[in-house]
Parts: sequence; structure tokens; C-alpha cells
Amino acid sequence: MSTKPASLLIEIGTEELPPKALDVLAAAFARGILDGLEKNAIPFDADNAKTFCSPRRLAVLVGQVGHVQPDQAIERRGPALAAGVDAEGQPTRALSGFAASCGVETSALEKLETDKGAWFVYRATQPGQPIATLLPTILADAIKALPIPKPMRWGDHEYAFVRPTHWLVVLHGSEIIPAELFGLRSDRQSRGHRFHHAGPVQVADADSWLDALRGAKVLADPEERRLRIVDEVARAVRDCGGTAQLSADLLDEIANLTEWPVAITCEFDQEFLTVPQEALVMTMESNQKFVSVLDSAGKLSEHFIGVANIESKNPAEIRKGYERVIRPRFADAKFFYDEDRKQGLESFQQSLKSVTYQQSLGSVWDKCIRVAELARVIANRVGVDAALATRAAALSKCDLMSRMVGEFPELQGIMGRYYASQGEKPEPAEVAAALDEFYRPRNAADGIASGKLGQVLSVAERLDTLTGIFAVGMKPSGNKDPFALRRAALGLARTMIEAELDLDLKAHLAEALASLPEAAFIAGLGKGKDGRPREFDAGKHRHALADDIYAFITERLHNYYADQGIGSEAFEAVRVLAPSSLLDFDRRLRAVVEFAKLPEAQALAAANKRIGNILRQAGENMSGEIDRTLLESDAERDLVAAVAQAETDSEPLIAEADYVGLLQRMATLRDPVDQYFDSVMVMADDSAVRRNRLILLGRLRSMFLHVADISLLPSAGTAS
Repeated sequence: MSTKPASLLIEIGTEELPPKALDVLAAAFARGILDGLEKNAIPFDADNAKTFCSPRRLAVLVGQVGHVQPDQAIERRGPALAAGVDAEGQPTRALSGFAASCGVETSALEKLETDKGAWFVYRATQPGQPIATLLPTILADAIKALPIPKPMRWGDHEYAFVRPTHWLVVLHGSEIIPAELFGLRSDRQSRGHRFHHAGPVQVADADSWLDALRGAKVLADPEERRLRIVDEVARAVRDCGGTAQLSADLLDEIANLTEWPVAITCEFDQEFLTVPQEALVMTMESNQKFVSVLDSAGKLSEHFIGVANIESKNPAEIRKGYERVIRPRFADAKFFYDEDRKQGLESFQQSLKSVTYQQSLGSVWDKCIRVAELARVIANRVGVDAALATRAAALSKCDLMSRMVGEFPELQGIMGRYYASQGEKPEPAEVAAALDEFYRPRNAADGIASGKLGQVLSVAERLDTLTGIFAVGMKPSGNKDPFALRRAALGLARTMIEAELDLDLKAHLAEALASLPEAAFIAGLGKGKDGRPREFDAGKHRHALADDIYAFITERLHNYYADQGIGSEAFEAVRVLAPSSLLDFDRRLRAVVEFAKLPEAQALAAANKRIGNILRQAGENMSGEIDRTLLESDAERDLVAAVAQAETDSEPLIAEADYVGLLQRMATLRDPVDQYFDSVMVMADDSAVRRNRLILLGRLRSMFLHVADISLLPSAGTAS
């Protein structure tokens, strides 16, 4: 038997695994095996470890795995020296019991002395165990740690796994490591493609496993399958012309449904092209995992591509099957679309009154009314047609009641745009576009609404959602966020910042809260001990809620800016000032980032820390004028003059919100500030002199606070 390191292969064969969970399961399985090897100090090449999976298997292949773990040094701490021997120096019962538990005499124990005390210890070297002994436990632990929300049972036993299992391969080099899992004993027999290679696949050794499966028409490497699918789709689309729309998500799902993918070019009836292409594409991708094809003009063509899990001798039959299965789904979509168009978008408004949005917030129509008023106010403030904003808000939820969105919920907004732009009296183009755009950003990778009307509606909708759900006491906690408030908050913030909407967020939160029914606040506060609704001051409660929601929204910006490479210190320096406008927040933050690059930044940050500490400890009201007769040194007089000049220079910069220019002007104060602290004792014995100096420092700090609290930035050292 060779003792050289060898590759380790573990493969679990199953029935078809859920495609959307396959990648996560495979990664977790591999991580569990590698963690087990590391925990048991079994040497292996972490850079040569790879995860494999297919619809019928989970596998991991690890290179250079040792045959045995190193010898293990054992150290067990026993009783303290004082408790281990009695007055005559004889072992106590505690020491004797400890020695017996270690299997040695008390004389074999050693002493451990540290600055915290002294103890008896048992030290020994345990020979390392072979991997064949350790691996079954490692495998069992990896299986237990898999994220399987609903394990499946099969047969008449108690085994439970994500799907029933059928084979188990565990090879270290060419040797089988005995293991048992779900009633299966490990061997070297894998399985090939269900149709192309029905019999077992003999695996000579771990390194030849991948090629052995490839010869049995199984591509066990998911990356290899993805590349083959891309090539196959490219080949198929050349037969019909156009451009295949193979998204990353669809590619992943097809790869997890096939072991030997083969693309088939198909075609559907052109009559279905009258249906909005988003509906047809969604049907193809979501229900059948087909790839849509666009023509040279970027419009959906009648061609599509199916990816089969078999290399058929008669692909025409597979093509017929794909075309047959897509027809009834397209026919349903066409029927829903045609019926909705007969009714018209506005006709769905009445139905919204019977749909509850939230028990204490009323119907979906009630929400539309609130959003319409918010949209009108916001539109007036940003120069958008308020009548169009109100109209868009009134129609914004109508498509939820359509047959099309009832069948395909993902099309909400998209169908609103189509229906609004059609009919005898189509809505203005801006309104139709806004009905789709106001949902943006739909996810982290999505952009904001491109049109101003869509941006206004997006802000109004999210303001009502956030204030309403906070008011009824359903603020997100932990992983629970049923109303997707975190996404709504980030979408609101992104729209205000990226669309450059200079709006007073705090004022709009107050307006949104004022429009909510009193029942919402009563529900949020709950009942007292007497079972009656709690009494509350409406004004104070709304103000507290507005502060809470503002904090919730700005918290979402932390990761938003972190993704742009902006550190938490700069972010906190602005956040503590709580600017009412998020666009203003953004401009301040970017000015702070530029300021932090200046050579004067760290020294001024340290000085601001010191000034803040001094003013906080003084605890006095530092308003007032500086008494120049109390200035005692040139450094003091120089700083007074420098601050006065900086205040004068800053006035137009503050008026124009030129935060970059303002901080650049403040940076010129470094030398007089440094000289001041080098030669002046702020907390002088004379109370008048002390107060005069504190007033000066207060004015200096106030100038910086026009932008941010730069004391929170990294500094060269803590000034004292």
C-alpha cells in the first residue's frame, strides 16, 4: 500500500436534485469535507480542491491528501498544585482521579506554571490516525451540515436526504475507503448518463473519475457544462439567425438540469408575437427553460432554443415536443392579454378597493390615493407636471388586477405600461413609462427609473410603503422583512441621489406619516394592560417615527457607499449630521472623501477630536463674541484672525453648498491650529480667558460641521 499523498474523490449519486439548490448544496458539501480534513489535521492541497455536481450527483475531488494525520500532542490540565497534594505531600483524591482518567500513575503527571497559577497536567503523544479511519466521520458531519430545508425519506428506513441516494464512491488514489452512507457501502462504481450509459462506470482511481464519466456521456464539471451549453446555443442560433438571449441565471439552471446538453432549434406560431415579448420570454424561461431568440431589430422572433439532456438520433421528435408544450402556454398568455385589452387599464381601479393592502392601512386603492398626493407634492418641488404625476399614481396598481399579471406576477409594471399606451384613449407616453419604471430598481443590479415622472412616482410609492409599515409596527427584524422595506429604503435613497432630486427627506416622511389613517398608529402601539388602545401624542409619535425611518434609510446607504470604496469613517462623519436631503448627504460625503486625500486631513481630524473633547468636557454654552483684549499670545491672535478670514471666505461656499471648496479652505487652517495647540493652554485658570478660548474653538469646529464631523476621520494620532 502506497503512503504517498493521493487525490481523494467522494461522489454521492442521487435521483434528480433540485436545480436551483444544486450549486449551494455542492459548495456546502465540498466545504464540509475540506473543513473536516483541516479539523483532523489531514494534509491536503487546498488549491487543488474542486467541487463537482450534476443533476444526479454531488462530488468533491481534493488533491494531495495524506494517508495519515500527524501525531497528535495531547495536554490535559488537572487540579491546581495546591489542590493536588495534601499537607503531607500525598496525592489528593482529585489528583488520583485525574491521573486515573488519563490512564497513568500520579507520578507520570507534569506541572504547568504560568503567571495565572500552577496546575498538574497530563502530556502525551497520540499516533496519528489513518484517513480511512477518520473519513467516515468527516463524511457524516459534512452531510449533517448541508442546508436541506425539507429532507426526503424513502423506502422503509429512517434515512433522510435532499433526494434518494443510489451509489457512493470514495476513493483515495486507487484505493476504496470503506464508508457507509444512507445504507450504501462505498465502492468504485459510479453511474453514467441515464439514457446513453445505463450500466455502472468503473472508476480506476480518483484522478480518472472525471474522464470516466465524460466517456459515459456525463459532464460532471458544472463549468464544462455551462461552456458546452453556450457553444450549443450558439450553434443552434446560427441555424435560424438572430441573437440568443441566454442570461446567467438561465444558463445556471439549464446546466443544473442536464448532464449532456444538446441544443435544439424550435419555432412557434407568429400569431403569438402580438403578445408583449416580456410575457413570452418569461413563459419560455421560467416554465420551460427555453432560450428566446431576437431578430436583427432586437425584437422577439418566432424561433427559440431548447436544451435537451440527450443526444438524440431523431432530434426532430424532440423539437416537436418542445413546440407542442409551448403552444398552450402562449395561447393562455394571448388570451389573457386580449381580454385585458378589451377591458382597459383604468377599469381595474374599482377592483383595487376590494383588495386589502394591510389591515390598518386600508385597501390598495387607499394606498394609491396617498401615493398620488405625495407624488403631486414632490412633482411640484422638482418641476414635473403634477397632473401627470397624480394620474400615474392613480393607475400605478391597476395592472395588479389584470389577468396577465395574475398569471405572471413578475410582469407587474410592464403590463401597466403596455395597457396604458393602448386603447381608444392611450395615456401620455410619460405616464405609461412611469407605470413600469417606478418599480426600479427592482434589484441591486438594476438602475433607477430613467424618466423624471417615474422617479417622482418611485419616491412617493416608497415613502408611503416605509411610513405605513413602520407605523403599524412591522419594522424588519433579523431576516424577516415581508414587505421588503430594506429594498424599498435603498431604492428610495438611490433614486434621490442618482436622479439628483434635492428633496427634504425628513419633511416628506412627515407628510407621508400625516396622510396615514389613525388606525395605523393605534395598531403599531398596541394595547395597554387594560386591553384598550394606548393613548399617544400624535405629533410626537409621528416625529419619532420619522426619525426612526430616516435612520433606517441612511443605514442602507452604508453598504451602498462601501461598494463604491468609501470607508465607514467618512460615511459616519456625514451621517451623524443627518442631512435632510440625501443628495446633500451624497455631496457632503464625496467632499469628505476628497478632503481625506489632502496632507492636512489627518492633523485637522486629530485637532477636531481634541476640540470636541474639550468642548464636551467644558459643558458650557460657547456662543458669543471673542474678546480680543483677552488674547495673550501671537499663536492665539493668529488663529483668531485665520478663523475670522475663513468664516468670511466660507460664506459664499456654504450658500452654494460647495463642500469640496469649503473643506479645501478649511485645510489651510492646519498651521495656525497646530501652532495654537502647541503654545496655548485652552483650560486656563482665568475663567474669562478660558471662556474666550472655548468660544474660539467652538467657532472653528462649527465651520467644519457645515460639512461633516471630521473628528471621526482617521487621524495621525490623538491630540491631547
